[in-house]
Amino acid sequence: MKAEPVAQQALLDLQEKDSALAQLTHRRNTLPEHAEIAAVDARIREIDARRIEAQTRVADLERAQAKADTEVEQVKARRTRDEERMASGAISNPKDLSSMQSELEALARRISTLEDEELEVMEQLETAQAELSRALAELEAENATRDTLVAARDEKVAAIDAEAAEASAGREKVRPQVPDDLFTLYAKLAGSHGGLGAAALRARRCQGCHLELNGADVRELLAEPADTVLRCPECSRILVRTEPGA
Repeated sequence: MKAEPVAQQALLDLQEKDSALAQLTHRRNTLPEHAEIAAVDARIREIDARRIEAQTRVADLERAQAKADTEVEQVKARRTRDEERMASGAISNPKDLSSMQSELEALARRISTLEDEELEVMEQLETAQAELSRALAELEAENATRDTLVAARDEKVAAIDAEAAEASAGREKVRPQVPDDLFTLYAKLAGSHGGLGAAALRARRCQGCHLELNGADVRELLAEPADTVLRCPECSRILVRTEPGA
């Protein structure tokens, strides 16, 4: 393949811009904040699961407490009615009075049992509410941490994107200086060599694979006309002569 020396130098400039863009993309994708945000998100999911569990527990216990309150009030109301009947003298039959007294004693026991159950529910509710409060506080703290990390990440991304925009603009200026056939070869090689399709030949060393070429290979390469597109005998990348006797 033939290409004017100036076009080959432009190809090196293009490679420099592409390498810079690749490095910027790598920096953007590997910012430490990405991993830190992912870790915070995992903690938030775990805490939120506990929050949902505690919230459900609180709701269930609140319903249980309301039910217990109602049952206690109903039994107390029945006891009050029975006591009022006995006090009114409306029941004079000794057998009926004895039966009423037994019922009042049974109601008293029932009230005591219900109040014990209600107290137990209240204690469980207090514990569940404390768990819910802790989960909500932890969520608030983790969300605040996440907001800080996101702001830091976005600031760094914006700076990287600005550098990338500058590099892209420079690339657009260089690209027309590279012939299409040379660019096609370069793009193919870059795709199979980690983005590095062209490299300079300096001091007998390919700057792509960083291997020093033997003297015979160097002499053969440098014997080619200046417009011949050279290839590294070690890595097959396009080699661009950058100085006399390179």
